[in-house]
Amino acid sequence: MPDTTIPNTTPTFVLVGHGMVGQRFLESLAARGLTPAAGRARIVVLCEEPRPAYDRVQLTSYFAGRTPGELSLVEPEFMAKHGIELYVGDPAESVDRTARTVTARSGAVFPYDTLVLATGSYPFVPPVPGKDSRGCFVYRTIEDLLAIEEYAKGARTGAVVGGGLLGLEAAGALKGLGLRTHVVEFAPRLMPVQVDEGGGAALLRTIEGMGLTVHTGVGTQEVTAGTDGAVNGMALSDGSSLATDLVVFSAGVRPRDQLARDCGLAVGERGGIVVDEECRTSDPAVFAIGECALAADGRVYGLVAPGYEMAETVAEVLGGGQAGFTGADMSTKLKLLGVDVASFGDAHGSAEGALDVVYADSRSGVYKKLVIGADGTLLGGVLVGDADDYGTLRPMTGSVLPVSPEQLVLPAGAGGPVTLGPSALPDEAVICSCHNVTKGAICEHTTLPEVKKCTRAGTGCGSCVKVIGQLLPQSQDTGLCGCFAYSRSELYEIVRTLGITSFTALLDSHGREEARGGEGCEVCKPTVGSVIASLAPTLGASGYVLDGEQASLQDTNDHFLANLQRNGSYSVVPRIPGGEITPEKLIVIGEVARDFGLYTKITGGQRIDLFGARVDQLPLIWTRLVDAGFESGHAYGKSLRTVKSCVGQTWCRYGVQDSVKMAIDLELRYRGLRSPHKLKSAVSGCARECAEARGKDFGIIATAGGWNLYVGGNGGATPRHADLLAQDLSDAELVRLIDRFLMFYIRTADRLERTSAWLERIDGGLEHVRDVVVHDSLGLCDELERLMADHVSGYRDEWAATIDDPERLRRFVSFVNAPDAPDPSVRFVPERDQIKPDLELLAGPVLAVRTLEGTPS
Repeated sequence: MPDTTIPNTTPTFVLVGHGMVGQRFLESLAARGLTPAAGRARIVVLCEEPRPAYDRVQLTSYFAGRTPGELSLVEPEFMAKHGIELYVGDPAESVDRTARTVTARSGAVFPYDTLVLATGSYPFVPPVPGKDSRGCFVYRTIEDLLAIEEYAKGARTGAVVGGGLLGLEAAGALKGLGLRTHVVEFAPRLMPVQVDEGGGAALLRTIEGMGLTVHTGVGTQEVTAGTDGAVNGMALSDGSSLATDLVVFSAGVRPRDQLARDCGLAVGERGGIVVDEECRTSDPAVFAIGECALAADGRVYGLVAPGYEMAETVAEVLGGGQAGFTGADMSTKLKLLGVDVASFGDAHGSAEGALDVVYADSRSGVYKKLVIGADGTLLGGVLVGDADDYGTLRPMTGSVLPVSPEQLVLPAGAGGPVTLGPSALPDEAVICSCHNVTKGAICEHTTLPEVKKCTRAGTGCGSCVKVIGQLLPQSQDTGLCGCFAYSRSELYEIVRTLGITSFTALLDSHGREEARGGEGCEVCKPTVGSVIASLAPTLGASGYVLDGEQASLQDTNDHFLANLQRNGSYSVVPRIPGGEITPEKLIVIGEVARDFGLYTKITGGQRIDLFGARVDQLPLIWTRLVDAGFESGHAYGKSLRTVKSCVGQTWCRYGVQDSVKMAIDLELRYRGLRSPHKLKSAVSGCARECAEARGKDFGIIATAGGWNLYVGGNGGATPRHADLLAQDLSDAELVRLIDRFLMFYIRTADRLERTSAWLERIDGGLEHVRDVVVHDSLGLCDELERLMADHVSGYRDEWAATIDDPERLRRFVSFVNAPDAPDPSVRFVPERDQIKPDLELLAGPVLAVRTLEGTPS
C-alpha cells in the first residue's frame, strides 16, 4: 500500500526489475535524497525473482559454497531505511502508458509518474529439437543453479552449449559437480567476442588440459531423449554425437523487451528498448537501463558496468541534473576455470592501421597481444593465462605507451617484462570500471576499506583491488614478504572479496611476479593459512587446518594440534571454559596424566597443561579427553586461548555480575577463532579485578549497570593496560561489540600483531576503533557481525575431527619407518640441557634410532 506519510505532490517512481542494475538505481536515488524517507518520492519495485538483487557476476561462486544470502547486494534494512516498497516474486505483467499504470502478476495496479524498466535479458536457447527435454537447463539465476545442482546428482556427463563467458562458467560448475563435461561452441574458438584466434587457442589448450572436452566450429542439431523424456545425448552439425545426461544452454542472451513491445515503446530491429543519451525511451515518462536497453550508440551492453552508468544517469536526470550515457568500456577480466582471461579496448584490432604486438607460449598457456596505433597509441589488447598487467594497461588505452609495447609482453630474458606501475596513470584514468572510479578519486583516500566504503571501487568484480592497493600511500614496501607485495590486511580483503580458498590460487593471482608458481615462504604460508581459516565458514572452505593444502601452511604447533616443547615432546591443553570444571573431568585429566606419564601444571589461564606426550600418543590422549567431554583448547594456535574469570556474584560477596557464566559463554563463542596473534580474555565480577581483565586483549569488568569492555591489553615483555571501549553494556550489547572488535582486528591487523600493538599503530587509535566498532562509521558492522556468526555456526573441534578420520590420523606417527605401535627396543631419551635452536626440525616424523638394551645412549 502507498505510504500515506508521503505528500501527494511527490512523484511516484516505479522500477520494473530488481537485478544488479535495478539495485544500483535505487542506491543512486538514495544517494541523492530522492526517497520516500526523505519525502521526495514514492518508490515501488516489482521483482520477478523470489529474492532481492544479488551479485550475478559471482553467480558461479554458489557452487564454491557461497549461499544466496551471501550473494545479496541489498544491505539489511536498506528498503526499510529509505521507505522503498519492494514486491518480490511479483513481476510487472503490463503497462498502460495512457493511464500511467503498471499491473503486476498479483493483480495489483501501481500508478507512476516515472517508469524505469530494468528487465535485463533472457538466455537464448537455440530452436533445436529436444530443447525442452527433461535435463535441459539455462544458466542465469540462482533458481537455475539450484535445479542444475539437484539434477546433477543423478547424472554422470554434462554438456554446455556455448563457449562464451557464461558458458565456460557453467562448464566449470558442471565439472565441480563431478560430471564429465563437454563444451560445444559454434564459433571457431572459445570466447569469440572477447579474444582473438591466438587467445582462443591458448585458452583451449589450458581448458582441455583440465579434463574438459571442447567442440568448436560445430553447432547443436538436436537434443535426444530416452523414452522417459530425459536427455541422453546430442547430435552435432558435423555429423558426430555425444552422450550426455544434462545440457546447459548458454548460447548468449537477448534483451528482455517484451513488456516494452506490448505497451508500444520503440524497440530495435534486433531487440532492445530504444533510449536516448538520458536513457529515456520513446515515451518521455519511461526510462530503460541495463541489458534491456538499446543505447544511443546503437549497442546493447551486456556488462554490469555500463548498466551501472545508465542507472546513475537516470538518477541524476530525475534529480534535476544533467547526465548522458553515450557508450561504455567493454573491457573484461575474469578467471574462468582458474585461467585469467582479459580483453580491453580494440581487442581485435579493427581500427584502420592497427598493429599487433604478440607473445605466445603454448607450453605455459600464456598469450598476450597489444593492439597499437601507428603513432604508438595503445588501442587495446588480449591477455590469456597472465592478466596481471590488465589493471594498468586498460586505463592507458588511448594514450601513448611510455615504453615499447614489446617490453610489456615479453618474458624476462627476452627483453621484458617492464611493469607499468599505477603511478604512471593520469588522475582521470578509470581504475574500477564496475563503478567508474578514477585514480584521482581513489588517491583521495588512504586505506582499502575506506576506498571501498567511499567510492565502492574494488567491490565489483575485484580485478582492480591490486591496483588500488598500489595507489594507496606507502612510505616503503609494506608487502608481507618477498612473495606478496600486499600486507596481511590487504591479503585478507583480497581473500574475502574474491572468495579465494587456497594459498596456491592466491599466490598465483596476487603474488609477486617472481614468486608465482612457487611454494611460498615461512612468513606467508602460515599467515595466509590463518586468513583462510578465519574466513573458512564464509568462503565455504574446510575449517580444518590440516585438510589438503592447508596442512602445509601451518606453524609447527598447528601441524600436530599440540604445543612443541623444548625436549621434542608435546603438551596437551584441553579447553576448560571460564576455568569451571567438574570433579569427574578432573579425575579424567588425572587418569590420563598418570597413564601416559605426563607432567601436569595449572596454567595462568585457569587450565591444566599436560606435558611430555609423543606424537603417536596424541590421538590416544585426545580420544580419552574427548570422550569425557573435553575439546581442544587451541593452545597451539594463533587463536583464542582462554577467557579467565573470578567466581563472580554466585560465590563472592563483592560480585555484582555472574562473571563465570559470561566467561564460559564468551570462550565457547570465540573458541577456534583464527587471528593474527593469540587472543586472551578475562571477566571480572566487580571492580576489584581479580581476573586481571585489563591485562587482556579484551577484558570485561562488571558494574552495577552492566559490563565495561576494555580492549588492547597485553601482558608479557611489553605490558599494556587495556583501554575502555564502552561501559554499562547489557549482555547482548557486550557480545555484539566484542564480535565487531575481534573481526575488525582480524581484518586489519598485521602478521603476528597483538591487539595492543595494533591499537597503537592503527590510524586514529582507540577513537577510530570506537567510531568503527561502536558507531559504525565505516558501515562495516553488519558484515563484521555476519563474519562472526559464520565462525560460530561453523566451529568444529579439531581434536574430535582428527580422531574420527583414519586418513587424518596417518600423520600422527613418531617414526616414518615404524608407523605402528612403538617398538619396545626403541627408547626415548631426554635431551641434554643445552639443545639446538632449530629444534622445530623435530616437529615432524623422524627416523627411529634403535639401541641395544643396557647400552648408554
